[in-house]
Amino acid sequence: MSAIESTALITAITIALFAWNRLPVIVVALGAALALWAAGVVTLEQALAGFGDRAVMFIASLFIVSAALEKTGVTAWAGQLLIAKAGENRRARLLIIIMTAVGCLSALISGGGAVAALIPVVVMAAIRLRQSPSQLLMPLAFAAHAGSNLLLTGAPKNILVSEALEDAGLKGFAFAEFALVGLPLLAGTMAIILILGRRLLPEKTSARLPADFSRHAQTLVEHYGLSDGVFRLRVRATSPYVGRSPADLDIADSPRLALMAVQAGASGLPLRAPTIATGDYLLVKGEAEAVANLAAEKHLALRESGTEPDSGLFNRRSGLAEVVIPPRSALIGRIMFPGMITDSGDLVVLAVQRAGVDLEPGDTVQAGDTLLLEGSWEALDLNLEDPDVLVVNSPDLVRRQAVPMGAGAGVAVTVLAGLVILLATGIVPPAVAGLSAACLLILTGILTVEEAYRAINWTTVILVGAMMPLSVAMVQSGAAQRVADHLVGLTGDAGPTVFLAGLFVLTAGLGQIMSNTATTMLVIPIAMASANGMGVSPRPILMSLCIAGAASFLTPIATATNMMVMGPGGYSFTSYWKLGTPLMLWFFVMAVFYVPLVWRF
Repeated sequence: MSAIESTALITAITIALFAWNRLPVIVVALGAALALWAAGVVTLEQALAGFGDRAVMFIASLFIVSAALEKTGVTAWAGQLLIAKAGENRRARLLIIIMTAVGCLSALISGGGAVAALIPVVVMAAIRLRQSPSQLLMPLAFAAHAGSNLLLTGAPKNILVSEALEDAGLKGFAFAEFALVGLPLLAGTMAIILILGRRLLPEKTSARLPADFSRHAQTLVEHYGLSDGVFRLRVRATSPYVGRSPADLDIADSPRLALMAVQAGASGLPLRAPTIATGDYLLVKGEAEAVANLAAEKHLALRESGTEPDSGLFNRRSGLAEVVIPPRSALIGRIMFPGMITDSGDLVVLAVQRAGVDLEPGDTVQAGDTLLLEGSWEALDLNLEDPDVLVVNSPDLVRRQAVPMGAGAGVAVTVLAGLVILLATGIVPPAVAGLSAACLLILTGILTVEEAYRAINWTTVILVGAMMPLSVAMVQSGAAQRVADHLVGLTGDAGPTVFLAGLFVLTAGLGQIMSNTATTMLVIPIAMASANGMGVSPRPILMSLCIAGAASFLTPIATATNMMVMGPGGYSFTSYWKLGTPLMLWFFVMAVFYVPLVWRF
């Protein structure tokens, strides 16, 4: 069997397995790379070289940047801003804001990352503004497809087509050059959805909606009966409490007040120093009037009430967590009470309840009792992994939704801005810019090394790396040239515009059943060879290919973003093609007729 025949057979089997969708995509991709080596089409070094490719490194770094934005509350801030701007029961305005937001975010990070960050925001916005989530989530995913063409960082396919030009000795696409087609593409997508969306989208609500933690602090405070009384007071330099031991404070003399804890000002942890210093905090429970009088008398700074989501109990540095005592817990039989410090010394018990009723003083804890704990986010994450308690809601997940622009948000935004500047100016290669941004986020403590590893979508990274040998094989074996010759033979006599139409149908068709990244990698060598065969510039052909690769609207398996919204939106397999068909036609017009007007043949 010749090299061309081997490449064609392996390519056909790979596409069929992608369409079958029964095997993990990375198994299919890795199997294709190994099969090409076994058939002698590529060397072992070529089969594995994709995992060290600069495009793969850049794509991995973007996942880390996306995770940092989510962890620091930047995406939560954007979501709250979205709800505030949408207005009450204004579907068109809400859709415009959602699609603009996801389009812009997709341009900076991956579409999957943008959609994943905004799904809970959009669902809760829909519920609060009395809209059906199914009317908003598919527009969210489809606008992300369009937004991926705004900047070089929008999708792996953008990087791949730009890299293909550089490999051919030509100048790659500039960072913002994609916006020439991305802006009208996104605008047209938004217009079609606004005009046809209500009629073509179902009115459904999935039972598997994500939890809303944006008002979690208020919910906990009200449930545990703390709404009239937990305040954090900062000790001023003029306070008589400075230099005194926490045990000597006279707050307990008032029946209307109770001292729950004294916390160090620098860390927010329970005070371990023998005396109180300026800037430390008193956690006080009591009536608002009595707390205000205490603050005035003892020169304490009265901070926000604990009933607000951004209060002293729930802020960038500290938060609340609700835990349940499981059977066989070592805590069963112990006396626990509000104000006590946990054994770790890092958390404060604010409330202990059984069946929603506070325990009486001296009662011991039993299985099924609930505790409300307060402490720094780091302490909550670290100590609540203890098997003696079951966490009701993950503190990390709560913080990401409920604390907008949290700790480290400024650093994350600064790093993102620096990344965009480096990519826009081209001072360094994209891979260097991306990896530098990822390293800075780790060095500044925004993400740990383990969190950075977990942030990377390894399926995408391995898929890109493993599919690169297939592109090499198509060029090296001559298969790409032969397909290009046939495609040019069928369409070339009618001109490059007809060729673009054929290329769009091929690419978009494959993109409905397999990853658009894999599809783009598969078609790039065909596009380059066809451009050479027709004697035209490959730039418009590759940009058209990029648009076709984003036109994944007809099936839920086409992209990860389509799959993400299927469950929360309650969509069926057939829900996609109804709205996807007019969008596919719009992308076809842009790819075939608009692109040659901007990038000449």
